[in-house]
Amino acid sequence: MRSIIMGPPGAGKGTQARFVSERFGIPAISTGDIFRANVSQGTPLGVEAKRYMDAGDYVPDSITNDMVRHRLAEPDCASGFLLDGYPRTLAQVEVLDDILAESSTALDAVLSLVVDRDEVVTRLLQRARTEGRSDDTEEVIRHRQELYAEQTAPLIDAYKQRGLVVEVDGLGEVGEVAERIAAALSDL
Repeated sequence: MRSIIMGPPGAGKGTQARFVSERFGIPAISTGDIFRANVSQGTPLGVEAKRYMDAGDYVPDSITNDMVRHRLAEPDCASGFLLDGYPRTLAQVEVLDDILAESSTALDAVLSLVVDRDEVVTRLLQRARTEGRSDDTEEVIRHRQELYAEQTAPLIDAYKQRGLVVEVDGLGEVGEVAERIAAALSDL
């Protein structure tokens, strides 16, 4: 299965991506985790990415596209993958299409987690307290929500036109949401 998980920041994508990865035996590839690892290691990419992340902005496409291209070429992605945090823009959709075409593959599904905006803000503020994440202030969270609405939400429409979107209610207990996802993906 080659798929994408989408939803606004705080929708539970990372948590549910781990579930999908285990259930279907494919790697969950999170650009956010890759960026945070680079930041904590102080790599040149991490230093540059941190500047954008701390402002609540997305890391530029050029950096992100190259990182995803190399990651999808790794052997563990041969039988499938789940992208979490990519693509975020219509331009990245085109790059992903090119990457997949180069390996004669295509997406099977785009999983869209649907959540209430106020619930998302509450979740992210809680995560900031428990994980000590400097990029999760209320101002940054609200900025990310605006960026998502402007830049990323249109991707759902683009993928809907291709018949790839599977919408799942992302509110509720983690296990409940995981079961909804499993049911939706098993119907494919």
